[in-house]
Amino acid sequence: MKINREIVIILTTLIALFLLFEITNIDMFVQKFFYDDISHKWLLSHEKGSWLDIVFYTGIKKSIIAFAVIILFLYLYSFRKSAKKLREYREGLLIVWLSVAIVPALIGFLKATTNVPCPCDAFVFGGDYPYIRVLDSMPQEIMKKFKCYPAGHASGGFALMSLFFLFKSKINQILALVVTLIIGWSMGIYKMLIGDHYLSHTIITMVLSWLLILIIKKVVNKYCKL
Repeated sequence: MKINREIVIILTTLIALFLLFEITNIDMFVQKFFYDDISHKWLLSHEKGSWLDIVFYTGIKKSIIAFAVIILFLYLYSFRKSAKKLREYREGLLIVWLSVAIVPALIGFLKATTNVPCPCDAFVFGGDYPYIRVLDSMPQEIMKKFKCYPAGHASGGFALMSLFFLFKSKINQILALVVTLIIGWSMGIYKMLIGDHYLSHTIITMVLSWLLILIIKKVVNKYCKL
């Protein structure tokens, strides 16, 4: 499938999913499975320094940052004459590094501008605010600025889907995509289980991440003759 056609398909899918979650109560239906109405607690609690924090939050974030540094080093090293074997992966390395840098940054920007509350902020889950979606009007009396949509934490994991373009064989590409989707969803589900995100936040982040990766791929192919 040509990159332009795939970009159009993914963009259309993104818009359709966005509208689906905006006009339905799927988010609220799913999120109620993660909250105990009797104890008024989420299935998991985020405790800094706990093994859950290390595996699914702090540790994995640091690992992705370290991975990005390694990718950048390999990309720069590929310009050495002695790095002949690495040279054929140069374009893929650049795509991966740009994706890991750009995807979380752009999704972080959206988080700061959409002003959407988290599940833990909602009345139904013990919070102090009504359930508000992206297209809903924010009540004038609410002065707090929310930063919950889309899912910023999972964006780091989903940015790794760019590894698809690093490998040459189809089996390795599929394996890279499956593994990185597992990483991204493990990060996203963890945040859902502690009440920080709805299902739509993670799904939109995943699809948007892939769209951005495809755009980065197209730009690199067009303007970065390696």
